[in-house]
Amino acid sequence: MSNQVIRFTKVALPYGWLGNMSPFPIEHEGKTWRTTEALFQSLRFEDESIKELIREQKSPMAAKMVAKKHRLSMITLTQEEDYLNMMMCLILKIKYHPQLIDDLIATNKLDIIEDVTSRGSRGSNLYWGAMLVDNEWIGENKLGQAWMHIRTLYQG
Repeated sequence: MSNQVIRFTKVALPYGWLGNMSPFPIEHEGKTWRTTEALFQSLRFEDESIKELIREQKSPMAAKMVAKKHRLSMITLTQEEDYLNMMMCLILKIKYHPQLIDDLIATNKLDIIEDVTSRGSRGSNLYWGAMLVDNEWIGENKLGQAWMHIRTLYQG
């Protein structure tokens, strides 16, 4: 990754719209989801009552916590399946909020990174994001990669 990057962390900070916690409702299978985080978490379950409980949450963090509470009922997904679900969520975000296409294109060809430096390496942080260690980005940054892939589709 280059030194010049687009980093996103919290929703209220620059580029916060790239995060799954940002308040951009989307539609999926006839239902409205308040955030991509809620839909993404629900896709990890087959049980419709758990999916609905996640969907009903008022905040994306609450949706994530409901999913964690029910983690024993999660279906087993490969990282690739999880990544494809994330791609679908992001594509829906762009579909229902087309003004984000211009914002995404405006990132030019810079690397897009979900900056998890303040959260550390616990959980899936270094899969979905990356952290800055000794002036080097460490992590797979799959969320950033997904956005960069989508950007190439719109840059033509």
